[in-house]
Amino acid sequence: MTNKTILTITMNPSVDIAYQLDNFNLDTVNRVAEVNKTAGGKGLNVTRVLSQLGDNVKASGLLGGKIGEFIEEELNKNKVGNDFYKISGDTRNCIAVLHDGNQTEILESGPTISDEEAKNFLTHYEKLVKEADLVAISGSLPKGISKDYYVKMVEISTKNNKKTILDCSGESLIATLKAENKPFVIKPNTEELSEIFETQVTDNIEELKKLLSNELFTGVEWVIVSLGAKGAFAKHGDKFYKVNIPKIEVVNPVGSGDSTVAGIASALVYEASDEYLLKKANVLGMLNAQEKQTGFVNLKNYKELFNKIEVKEV
Repeated sequence: MTNKTILTITMNPSVDIAYQLDNFNLDTVNRVAEVNKTAGGKGLNVTRVLSQLGDNVKASGLLGGKIGEFIEEELNKNKVGNDFYKISGDTRNCIAVLHDGNQTEILESGPTISDEEAKNFLTHYEKLVKEADLVAISGSLPKGISKDYYVKMVEISTKNNKKTILDCSGESLIATLKAENKPFVIKPNTEELSEIFETQVTDNIEELKKLLSNELFTGVEWVIVSLGAKGAFAKHGDKFYKVNIPKIEVVNPVGSGDSTVAGIASALVYEASDEYLLKKANVLGMLNAQEKQTGFVNLKNYKELFNKIEVKEV
């Protein structure tokens, strides 16, 4: 056990509601036998997995209204440390309808954050960063917050000598890559890389090597690219790694990227080797995909899968 604390940030959390249906019929009544409600948002999935690993974790971000209270109650009930900043708007619901092997999602956009709330959160964040050993920021920014907000957050963690793992996409990711202070780890998938470079990115090793050597990533210590069933490709400093994973039966892949982030964070606070970090990150992503519940891992299968993962320097 380490007594180091990982701070997780979810700026646009939600209550995730999953409706399990045998068939989904449009324009008529659908009755649901099974409903799951969880404190959701990418950062909260990261939090849950870290908590299951027994790591010290504290969750923060923005919460408001009755739905925000529900999230706080859920975390407290599961004895997960949290210190959210309260906003005047209502935290959102996100609904997933699981039917016939498909998943249809209905996502509320969430509250609009005022300039004052955005400014005050940065002060709150700095206080939390000082008490933490590592920061993991995940997911999208709510409405009302500027696209360069994560740039400010990474700047605060850097100023306080704390490493930041940043898992976001689009404009907010590009803004941080162009900023002076870089995140320590980013975890884009090929789709997100395609968006950055405006070209179709595949899992070709040579192509990925070339892309990750782009000056945009200069100063980012770790770039870990998820390749789905084909494992992952990573760059740490000037080393490149290909991670091969065993075939598994996927039950629910949602939250696997967040579980991977939890593995990266956990390995970093333990100061693990590159190989160990990549194995831990990938094994947690796989364990999450084997479960119905998002952001949940069955650690009984950890060792067996961990030993089947192969990390090669390429």
